[in-house]
Amino acid sequence: MIAHVILFNPRPELTPEARRELLEALAAASTRIPSIRKFRVGARVKHGLPGYEQMMHDDYGFAAIIEFDDLDGLKAYLAHPSHESMGRHFSESASRALAYDYSLVDAADVRQLTD
Repeated sequence: MIAHVILFNPRPELTPEARRELLEALAAASTRIPSIRKFRVGARVKHGLPGYEQMMHDDYGFAAIIEFDDLDGLKAYLAHPSHESMGRHFSESASRALAYDYSLVDAADVRQLTD
């Protein structure tokens, strides 16, 4: 499975309605791209316990995790017209973002990542 992981912050000047529209646009685009197997969006949770949370110097308030069966599915998503329009809307609405792609396996199959 391939996971497309996006961390982002909406622009501070966005109204609550514009923030809602951004998240709804992401969700809507996910229904129009057939290669998407799972599309999840979430807000950052802070627990305040000592440890890794205090070591994170960059704060991203939201994450989107999009899953595909394989690399071809990711490529189809990136080339899809709905991704292009979503990307424009996202670029206009996000103050900053990171996007990375990962090949994921179940923990029992972790050796596949090094073979």
